[in-house]
Amino acid sequence: MSWRHHFLALAFLGGTVLLGYRVVDLMVVQRPLLQAEAAKRSDRMERMPARRGVIRDRWGEPLAISTPVYKIFAEPKYMKANAVVKPAQARALAQVLALDGDDLERRLNDRRIGYTLLARQVEWNAAQRVRALEVPGVRLETTYRRYYPAGEVAVQVVGFMGQVRDADSDRESLAPVEEGRGGIELAFNDRLRMQPGVRRVVRDRDSHNIDDLGVVTPPKDGEDVTLSIDLRLQYQAYRELKAACAGHDAASGSLVMLDARTGEILALANQPSLNPNQPLPADLAGLANAAIIAPLEPGSTAKPFTAIAGLESGKFSPDSEFDTNPGYFQAGRLPVKDPVNYRTLSLTGVLKKSSQVGIVKLAMQLDRDATYSVLKRVGFGSRTGSGLPAEHSGLLDARRLEREVDRLTWAYGYGFSVTPLQLARAYLTLARAGNRPELSILRVDSPPAGEQVIDPTIARTMISMLEAVTEDAGTGHGASIAGYRVAGKTGTARIYARNRGYDENNHSALFAGLVPAENPAIVMVVILNQPSKGVSGGGAVAAPVFARVAERSLRLLGIPRLPSPGTEESDTRLLASRGMQ
Repeated sequence: MSWRHHFLALAFLGGTVLLGYRVVDLMVVQRPLLQAEAAKRSDRMERMPARRGVIRDRWGEPLAISTPVYKIFAEPKYMKANAVVKPAQARALAQVLALDGDDLERRLNDRRIGYTLLARQVEWNAAQRVRALEVPGVRLETTYRRYYPAGEVAVQVVGFMGQVRDADSDRESLAPVEEGRGGIELAFNDRLRMQPGVRRVVRDRDSHNIDDLGVVTPPKDGEDVTLSIDLRLQYQAYRELKAACAGHDAASGSLVMLDARTGEILALANQPSLNPNQPLPADLAGLANAAIIAPLEPGSTAKPFTAIAGLESGKFSPDSEFDTNPGYFQAGRLPVKDPVNYRTLSLTGVLKKSSQVGIVKLAMQLDRDATYSVLKRVGFGSRTGSGLPAEHSGLLDARRLEREVDRLTWAYGYGFSVTPLQLARAYLTLARAGNRPELSILRVDSPPAGEQVIDPTIARTMISMLEAVTEDAGTGHGASIAGYRVAGKTGTARIYARNRGYDENNHSALFAGLVPAENPAIVMVVILNQPSKGVSGGGAVAAPVFARVAERSLRLLGIPRLPSPGTEESDTRLLASRGMQ
């Protein structure tokens, strides 16, 4: 054989050996590295959306739900080498998403960018228009947006969502973008919160999923939460409160309605308010739940508790008389004055006419801590246990017992502060025959045990005395409802201004009451702050709101009216209410 033949044979053999070595090197030695590099270019971790829990009213009506929307983003780095987003495509996409066309074209064609967010919470129609454009590198991901069907009617109770961290700056971050901010969304955020899932997929060069490699972490929906709120009653409360604030040009207002049997919060409304489905203002004005965070001096709505202290002392009865002539007097350093001279009043009459002179003369004859003890026992100065976040405890300072002037001003509701919710619980204690429960914003199945803080006989006696307040000659006759026995108390409390003292021109108008008096179903507190148009007192401003809301609510709850007086059914009902049947 010639040397040429040997050379070719050796060359072929050498090539075969080199090729075999390369095959072994690629398939065995470098296989893990090559698979890892391939995975970097084709394997992706993809978010699997989950739903935040639904917030419902006591009958299952949704107050907060998560509706599907789309997040739109681009991955220019992973487009085909020859793929280019044309100016016309960029302009069309920019028009749908309300973006700058030139900037969008630059971002979509910048191969250094691995991930860029284009839009969040895009509605279905707009998302389909984006999909139809088939812009290279642009992808859509299903997410959820919080929607509040009741809007401004219940926003302070339900709360709202807020962005706490921008998770979209890192495309691999799977942390939730929004968390509860205020109300139930905040208080029960851990229960409502969802956990997005993760799955591994394979994508082609056009960023289309071509294979599903399985779920890494399954998605977990949030738990639903059922509130004590009755949306029917909430609408009634909100509508009447809003109309009253507008009609009297009041700066703000609150209304609280409780179930007299269970202590559940049936309605809680505030003014001003706003719609959480619209963009929220930077200062979040209108979202504060004033009924639980804004304490105020309760004024004359506190007088019944001073009267209870008098009944507990054994020195006084509902018929005990007080000489209020000539309509004013000086109690130590405290000047006390009635609007007119009521002359001689019974203790029931003192409440009926809301006499400052009469209630202070009662307080002066009580033990030093008698009034304080009753105020403390009905829950003033402590939170209600409602479950709502940021609840204020009010202020009832025992150290002020050392000062006589403070002890006497407590008698008619000054010198301490309460929230509207605390005031409602105090009247709820009367409605439950002296048993003070914790309140609940969640629906409960049975009445709470509560704590007996007032003798049942005295509590029932006080309800009978407060019925006189809503009679024709009482300060709260505006709260009367045809066919129902109403018990309650008006209040007109001047507002204290720092460095200026009490402002004669600014006050709060209040009414606190319960109905039906013979077997209470609901307890309600209505407060309008700084009414400046028309009438201004609690009896003229707040009591009519109570009447309108209570009448419609009793009808919705199926509480029947009393039969006409003098009928056999009427007499039977009256005896039953007094425990005499």
